[in-house]
Amino acid sequence: MNSRIDILTLGCSKNLVDSERLMGRLEAAGFKCTHDSKRATAPIVIINTCGFIGDAKEESINTILQFAQRKSEGKLKHLYVFGCLSERYKDILPAEIPEVDEWFGKFDFDLLADQLIKASQAAVSKESTIQRHITTPKHYAYLKISEGCNRMCSYCAIPLITGHHTSRKMEDILHEAEWMRDKGVKEINVIAQDLSSYGLDLYGRHCLPELVERMAGIEGIEWIRLHYTYPTDFPDELLDVMSRHDNVCKYLDIALQHCTDHMLSLMKRHITQAEQDALIQHIRAKVPGICLRTTLMVGHPGETEDDFDALCEWVKAMRFDRMGAFAYSEEEGTFAAKHYKDDIPEEIKQKRLERLMAIQQEISSELMQKKIGQVIRVIIDRAEGDYFIGRSEQDSPEVDCEILINRQEAYDKGINIRNGHFYEVKIERAEEFDLYGTIWNRK
Repeated sequence: MNSRIDILTLGCSKNLVDSERLMGRLEAAGFKCTHDSKRATAPIVIINTCGFIGDAKEESINTILQFAQRKSEGKLKHLYVFGCLSERYKDILPAEIPEVDEWFGKFDFDLLADQLIKASQAAVSKESTIQRHITTPKHYAYLKISEGCNRMCSYCAIPLITGHHTSRKMEDILHEAEWMRDKGVKEINVIAQDLSSYGLDLYGRHCLPELVERMAGIEGIEWIRLHYTYPTDFPDELLDVMSRHDNVCKYLDIALQHCTDHMLSLMKRHITQAEQDALIQHIRAKVPGICLRTTLMVGHPGETEDDFDALCEWVKAMRFDRMGAFAYSEEEGTFAAKHYKDDIPEEIKQKRLERLMAIQQEISSELMQKKIGQVIRVIIDRAEGDYFIGRSEQDSPEVDCEILINRQEAYDKGINIRNGHFYEVKIERAEEFDLYGTIWNRK
C-alpha cells in the first residue's frame, strides 16, 4: 500500500482535533499525511465529515461525491470517510455512495488508523504517549476536554451524534497541555460541546474552574481561551479564575440562542430571560472588559414576529462583542423535528437572519471605533499580502476580528515581526470587523 494519505476536515475545531489524532497515529506508523491539501493528489483520501445542520451535511456529501468521482476515474485508489455525517447516517450512506471503501463513525478514527496500519504492515512507534499532529500554526492549538452533550435542546442533533457528555480525565488533559507547550504552542483554545458540564460525570462536580486554574499554572502557556460554555448551571468560580490569571483570556464563548421566555422554553434551554440577563450582567461585573461571544438562532418553530422583534431589541441592549447567528434547520430525530412543525418559510428565516446580523454589524463597528488609540497586546498569526495579521486576547482564531499591521511600515522602522510572537500594537484605524495598527513596543 502506498504510504501517502490526504486527510480533509470539514466542520468545527472539534473535528479538527480528531483529524490531528488520526494523523499522529498514522505518521507514527510511517505514513506521510497531508492535511486539507488543495490538490489532494495522494492515492488514499480520508474525509472527516460534519453532520450538524443542512448546509454542513450538503458540503460533506458534495466533498465525498467529488472524491468518489475521482476514484471512479482511477485517480484515487482508496477513499475512507469518518466523522459526524457517517456516524449519523452509517446505515444509509454505503448504499448511496458505493465508491467509498469504508465508512467509520465519529469516534472510530483509531479503528480506521489500526486498519490502515495493519494493511500496510507498518511498525507502530512507541516514542510518545500522545500521538497527534497539530495542523494549526505552531503557536496555537485546540484542546478538547470532553465529548457529547446532555442538554437535549429541541433543535440540536449533537447529542444524537456524539452521545452523552463524557469528560476526559483532568490529568490527561493537563499532560496534553504540557505536551502542547513543549511543541511551541503558546495559545490553547479549550473546546467541547459543553464546557460548563466538565467533570460532572467523572468527579460529581463542576471542575472547569479547577482545570483552568491548573492549566494557567503551566509555565509557557500565554493564553487560554474558552469556547462553548452553556448558560444553565454556569460554573461561577470560573470567573474568579479568569480574574486571577493574566494568561486566561478575558473571553467567553457562551451560546445563548434566543432571549424571550417563549422561545427559550420551546428550544428547551432550561433558562428564563431574566436568569440569562442576570448571568450576562454578573459575568461582566466579575470580569470587567470581558469579551463575550454568543450564537443566536432565528426561525425556530413557533418564533413569532414579536419574538424576533424582541430578539433584535435585546441584541441592541446587550451589545455583544462578537455574535454569530444561523437560521433554524430541521434535523431528523430531534425534539423539534418530532413535535414541532417547521412553519416559518425559508425566505422569512433569511430575512430575519440578515436583519439580526445587520444590527450586530453596526454594534461591532461602534465597538471597534472605540479601540482607536488603544495599545493592545497582539499575537502574529501570519503574513498575508501587504500586512502581518494578528489577534488580541479578545479574538479567537478564524472566527473573530483580526489586527493588520503594514509590512512595509514595520520594515522601514527596522522592526522584525515574526509569526507566533507577541507585540504591543497601537490601533490607528478601525473597520467593522478588522483593526489596523502599528507596532508600539515589543513586550
